Amino acid sequence: MKKYNYLLKNIGLLTLSSFASKILSFLLVPLYTSILTTKQYGIYDMFNTTVMLLLPLITIDIVDAVLRFGLDRSKSKEEVFAIGNSYIVKSIALLLVLLSINYFLNIFTIVTKYTLPFFLLYVFTAYSQLLQYFARGIEKVASLAVSGVISSIVSLSLNVLFLVYFKWGLMGYFYATIIGLAAPTIYLFFDMKLWRYPLKCNNKGLLLEMKNYSLPLVLNSISWWMNNSSSRYIVIYFCGIAQNGIFSVGYKIPTILNVFQSIFNQAWTLSSVKEFDSEDKDGFFIKIYNLYNFSMIVICSMLILTTKILAKILYANDFYVAWRYVPFLMIAIVFSAISGLLGGVFSAVKDSKAYSISTTIGAIANVAISLVSVYYFGAIGAAFGNALSFGIVWAIRLKKVKEYMNLRINLVRDLLVYGILFIQSILILINMNGIQQYIIQGLCLICIVLLYRKEVVKIKY
Repeated sequence: MKKYNYLLKNIGLLTLSSFASKILSFLLVPLYTSILTTKQYGIYDMFNTTVMLLLPLITIDIVDAVLRFGLDRSKSKEEVFAIGNSYIVKSIALLLVLLSINYFLNIFTIVTKYTLPFFLLYVFTAYSQLLQYFARGIEKVASLAVSGVISSIVSLSLNVLFLVYFKWGLMGYFYATIIGLAAPTIYLFFDMKLWRYPLKCNNKGLLLEMKNYSLPLVLNSISWWMNNSSSRYIVIYFCGIAQNGIFSVGYKIPTILNVFQSIFNQAWTLSSVKEFDSEDKDGFFIKIYNLYNFSMIVICSMLILTTKILAKILYANDFYVAWRYVPFLMIAIVFSAISGLLGGVFSAVKDSKAYSISTTIGAIANVAISLVSVYYFGAIGAAFGNALSFGIVWAIRLKKVKEYMNLRINLVRDLLVYGILFIQSILILINMNGIQQYIIQGLCLICIVLLYRKEVVKIKY
């Protein structure tokens, strides 16, 4: 039971850390959609998406190495952090040079206009990631929980203050986000007493190990980013930045599902490294896989069923049409979630290349599918491309994981259930009588639960 208790304890603490901020992001959607225009939201989303691309690219995704080597008891925690920090500092210096060049040459006008918020968004996102990953690596999960509560309180207060009271619009949204990242980062800095840590690491062997581990993950992170975000640039190109604002808001209902994915996968990484067993003799991995897969699918099915209802509550004005993109985006998160669970095995065996291969293939598929489908069907094609590409990543990882451990899953049943989710997504797009729509959607949900009845009973006992 120690394995389950350790996982549940970390899930509980990470829920405190992430749940409030994730749910807050979801609950603030009516505020954003009533105050910001579709174009303003599209600009913010483009900047945030770009930051998430730059981070792994110019830091060689060092934060993942900080997490993995932080969990390794044979490594010096101080040296691991110093190496991670050095890459973050270098990346900030590089970005400052690039932004200065752009500012004087005005290559990208929109970046020139928002140079300072873009720079600050990068800096505090980078350090927020570094300190959060390091805290997980040294198993200070309780500190993460406190920092998450701080982030939520600060973000909520500043969003209301800047957007509602001061009416700062897009700039207020930027600065509420930036300070919301800075506050918990400062807390973690003092809580972990990081001022005592050396700024430089002379351990070239450890530096090389971490570099060799993280370099393949650069391709993985960029590919993962492409799976999540490249479709937004395709939408901007074919449909315009305002349409991207609507498409981006479509992600807000899937945020509910993403909350569970984010919390679980963070806790699972710690358990998979600590409890890895290639034979899975006590069935720990397969039980967790079945429970997690079932939970994500059921929540996804329920959210598809209630998509239009939630959209009426959350999406104001011109944003309401974003409900059309929600079902396929939620299916993408289901596949992303179980792919992340399988990825825990790769972390345990330090096979970072396995991450890259699967996500790269998925990213290529996503771009290809999105280019064709957005051209013919508009932004809904991008949502469909996301769902298919993450499904491809899951299939590749499932095959690769079997090289490292004996994994016994009911693949036929799982594929049938994923098919039901796609059917639900297509049905909701059909202009059908309201009651008839909910009856059919409800029957789909019942079928899913019945197909998993045996596994649910096994998990219970």
